[in-house]
Amino acid sequence: MIPVSILPMPVRVGTLLSLGLAVGLSACGGATGDAAAEPELQSGAITHFTDSTELFMEHPALIVGEAGKFAVHLTDLTDFAPLRSGRLTLRFTPRGGGAPLEVVQEAPRVPGIYGPAPVFTAAGTYDLELLVDSPQAKDRIEVPGLVVYATAADAPTAAAEEDAGIPFLKEQQWKTAGFATAFARDGNLAISFEAPAEVRAAAGRHVAVVAPAGGLLSEGTIDVALGARVRRGQVLALVSPTLGASGATFADARARWREAEDEFARAKRLFAAEAIPERRVHEAEIRLAATREALAAVGGGAVTAEGRVEVVAPIDGVIADRSMVAGARVEPGTSLFTIVDASVVWVVIHVPTDRIASLDRTGPARFRVEGSDEPVIATRLLATSGVVDTLTRSIPVTYAVDNATGTLRIGAIARAAVPTVVRGSGVIIAAAALLEEDGRSYVYVQTSGERFARREVTVAGLEGTRALITSGLAAGDRVVTGAAYQVRLASLSTAVPAHGHEH
Repeated sequence: MIPVSILPMPVRVGTLLSLGLAVGLSACGGATGDAAAEPELQSGAITHFTDSTELFMEHPALIVGEAGKFAVHLTDLTDFAPLRSGRLTLRFTPRGGGAPLEVVQEAPRVPGIYGPAPVFTAAGTYDLELLVDSPQAKDRIEVPGLVVYATAADAPTAAAEEDAGIPFLKEQQWKTAGFATAFARDGNLAISFEAPAEVRAAAGRHVAVVAPAGGLLSEGTIDVALGARVRRGQVLALVSPTLGASGATFADARARWREAEDEFARAKRLFAAEAIPERRVHEAEIRLAATREALAAVGGGAVTAEGRVEVVAPIDGVIADRSMVAGARVEPGTSLFTIVDASVVWVVIHVPTDRIASLDRTGPARFRVEGSDEPVIATRLLATSGVVDTLTRSIPVTYAVDNATGTLRIGAIARAAVPTVVRGSGVIIAAAALLEEDGRSYVYVQTSGERFARREVTVAGLEGTRALITSGLAAGDRVVTGAAYQVRLASLSTAVPAHGHEH
């Protein structure tokens, strides 16, 4: 194993160091020649982060007089894109004294990848300084303790290759939209707890449309198939009324109501002119009330010129249920349609009674609906019920959630992370790093420049865009915070990714 030590650096945020791994360079092509005749020499791979740049560097065993071609990958940490231009200087300073060896490359051979090939004239231990001068970043990176051997016979041979994690190459990272990583850090956040939840229709946004009168049904003026979107006031169906309990058809009852209405208006005018006594006005008012009640008995609503009653949509929404059959006979109050407006839904969380006192009523709740890995944030707390569910010993807490995209389905079951006013300590990461499978949370940790490992974690709290982790991670672990799902897909692939580095 090549001895390596880490020197303190003024701009260094953290370092992932892996030297002397055979897998490091064998993924990039490795040594050439007859492997049976000559054992493969130990190569090196180094991953290092500053505030602005990520270095991932691979190199072969360094032998005096042989051009050791390096593969230097540089990533701009402001957007995790490759450095596309700029000069890179590598300065190797021997610890035993003497002039440093300096190699300059004016531009990357391909975006993000430099390929310098220094030739050493003396064996020994060297400290490497990389100077980055690019429009994207200006940086100084130190890599201590590179060992140069006098002959190939002096260099150690490669150890047997071991499973080094999930491969996700730099070329893949650079091409993945939104890919990002960050160090986990110590901190404290509000503790949260998990509770079951369900998605319900908001009040006034789930309406049953019934027949306003008894009679025969016919189609309305628009499509009313399941899933059809309707507007308030649109005609969904028509009812041809039959005899009501009063013995009069709907049209007759409506005509009598109109006559009584006209008579009442005329009586008021005559009374104002002192042409009739007030008693006549009172009698006309009584007849008007009686005809209105008769009309209600056979069904009220808009009527077409043909005497058919219109069944209209009372709200904007989608037809969620349809029991209407054209030509069927219905009674007043028969359910014909159900209309749901799901642009805003309610998420009802069943909070255990022993947790309700610690509930943070100002913080957002975070939940995942069954069948989806996408988290949803609920910020508008509407109500906390004053009634305990005797079966589950829980109290319903209701949040309103905007659902303009329609991704939340009425009746869906969810698991919610409910915020509390209690704070706890642990490791802080971006909430976007969290993935979930079978009810367990996990993240992907970058173990080297192109290798990742899955870690199951315990999530103790969520606050805004941050998550509190109490087990599974340590401060200084480099966590995938953007496009973590793409790393998951890479972990499921059985194919070995082709390496595109230029050497």
